[in-house]
Amino acid sequence: MELINNLIGTPLGWLMRLCYNIFHDYGLAIIIFTLLTKVIMFPISLLVQKNSIKMVRMKPQLDALRYQYVDDKDAFLDAQTALYKAEHYSPMAGVWPLLLQLPIIFGLLDVVYKPLKHILRVASGTADAFVARTAELLGVTVADLGSTAQLTVVEKVRELPESFASIPGADAVIASVQSLRMDFLGFNLAETPNLAAPTAVIIVPILAGLSALLMCVIQNRINVLQIEQNKLSQWGMTAFMIAFSTFFAFIVPAGVGLYWTFGNLFSIGVMYLVNAIYSPKKYINYEALEAMKRSAAEEKAEAKRCRALAKKYYKEFFEPENISGMRLVFYAEGSGYYKYFEAMIDALLRKSDVVIHYVTSDPDDAIFKKGEPRIKAYYADETRLISLMMKLEADIVVMTTPDLDKYHIKRSRVRQDIEYIYVDHGCSSLNLTYRTGALDAFSTVFVVSREQAIEVRAMEKLRHTKKKRIIEVGYGLLDNMIAAYAAVEHTENEKKTVLIAPSWQYDNIMDSCLDALVDAVTGRGYRVVIRPHPQYVRRFPVKMKEIIEKYRPRFSEDFVIETDFSSNVTVYTADVLITDWSNIAYEFSFTTDKPSLFINTEMKVVNKDYKKIPLVPFDVTARSKIGRALEKSEVPAAGDAVEELILHGEDYRDRIRELKNSHFYNLGHSGDVAAEYIISRLRRREERRHKS
Repeated sequence: MELINNLIGTPLGWLMRLCYNIFHDYGLAIIIFTLLTKVIMFPISLLVQKNSIKMVRMKPQLDALRYQYVDDKDAFLDAQTALYKAEHYSPMAGVWPLLLQLPIIFGLLDVVYKPLKHILRVASGTADAFVARTAELLGVTVADLGSTAQLTVVEKVRELPESFASIPGADAVIASVQSLRMDFLGFNLAETPNLAAPTAVIIVPILAGLSALLMCVIQNRINVLQIEQNKLSQWGMTAFMIAFSTFFAFIVPAGVGLYWTFGNLFSIGVMYLVNAIYSPKKYINYEALEAMKRSAAEEKAEAKRCRALAKKYYKEFFEPENISGMRLVFYAEGSGYYKYFEAMIDALLRKSDVVIHYVTSDPDDAIFKKGEPRIKAYYADETRLISLMMKLEADIVVMTTPDLDKYHIKRSRVRQDIEYIYVDHGCSSLNLTYRTGALDAFSTVFVVSREQAIEVRAMEKLRHTKKKRIIEVGYGLLDNMIAAYAAVEHTENEKKTVLIAPSWQYDNIMDSCLDALVDAVTGRGYRVVIRPHPQYVRRFPVKMKEIIEKYRPRFSEDFVIETDFSSNVTVYTADVLITDWSNIAYEFSFTTDKPSLFINTEMKVVNKDYKKIPLVPFDVTARSKIGRALEKSEVPAAGDAVEELILHGEDYRDRIRELKNSHFYNLGHSGDVAAEYIISRLRRREERRHKS
């Protein structure tokens, strides 16, 4: 504390002395001193304003990152740091005013508490002698006088000047002290307000609280960050500032309370000034933010509806006559997940009489409109899903959700012998794209390829976990897409169509190299369609709107940004697809036998330990087989790469077909294989029950 007093208090003392010598009024000197500190700190206020604008602009992106990395805090922090770096945002900038304010307050306390040192410039030896004589007059020790020792000296010198006359140099000091006026408008600014013995200075804490109220009311209306807070947060902060300002002014001399009061008032002027220099409206798309707020309000209302719906379905799921005959349960994270089960469910309905109980986390899942009497569908919100899964009494549970028993979805605590089957919702590397131990709790894994089977066994060996049943099934979604594609008539495009369809992961094409890529492939006679990932559109509405507005002048029949995802016509009529690490490349190339161009943005690595298994992931090896891969630095050459892919389309078609036929198990009939396995396992369970 002494260091702060010396480093901060001494220069502030000179400043206060200057103000006092000019105005010869202690209170006015404090007010001018407060104004000067705001002027000195104004560049910091400007920096905070710019930083706050960046924070509000980044809010949609940060919300999206939190959603994207909801179960991976390390990955979220890495992505957050990268975003801050890209936007030149400093998390500490908002703290600097507080960090600077504290030493200023401590320094000001030293100035107020030590008028002999700072205002009157009395030599330290002489000041100590006056303090010692004051302690003697009061019959206490110097230590007993505490931090207000020099204020007590001023009081005693004015009361008993003759008692200090024997101190060397006392006459000049006594004259200075008697000329020092520490009052303002009738208030003694050296006095500390006291509720037990109230005096006129009791008004200072009241004024401090009122100034805080006024500052917060205006702050809630014009401060770039406070505007984004909800009313509860705004008024919560207002109540805190009023209480803090009032309390603070009660425990310090009234001079410091006066400084705090006018500091609040001058802060209002600073807010208006920084808003005039850096107007948030020039940098922030408030229309998009308001749309997000409306969306959040709608989601809140929707959540209320979903809770009531989930309660209804939960009760239905556990009705005695229902649960007693429950043998097979499918769980889907959303409506879009049915496509991964469709081939095997269709086969199950054809080949057996089993009733399928289908639990979904989507209240509007298309499964409810399917109209199949042997599929009983239920909606479970996140809260009830936990309980539902833990109370299951089925024979088999089929799901695409990894990390069973690690997070909210647990194995049943009622039946320990349930067979949990994992179905991959992709055809990529299980080792690369899932967290460590993501499949440990499953009984069985339906693999799509030999590579996946090898990975499962290698992961078990590495983690010393129990061996699972590995069933060579294949990829039902691809089977259905190939069949649907073959059933429609295909015509050659008048203009070759290039589809840019990135992922929404960190460092995706939309964020890292879209401009260079568009420049590279346009102007070559192609029709170019940009089709961002649906989650990108949903999670980054501000950025998406900026991209659309940026490219709007170039829109034509030959250049389109497509945000309507109700149809996949564009995907399957393109001649070349360009992506980064999205699985859409496999769906496109393996369905149409057309090549894909990959941009090597930062690879999505969920399992940081994936290299412990000496098998190069399919996500890496497939890139050079079904197309070409370019580094980001090579994006300007993407137009030439597209031309090469189109020119050698037949060669790539043969390579894609060869890889497809060699890589996937049971191509074209994986659903039958999966269904036959499930039926056999259910039959075996039934036989065991009859025997027992």
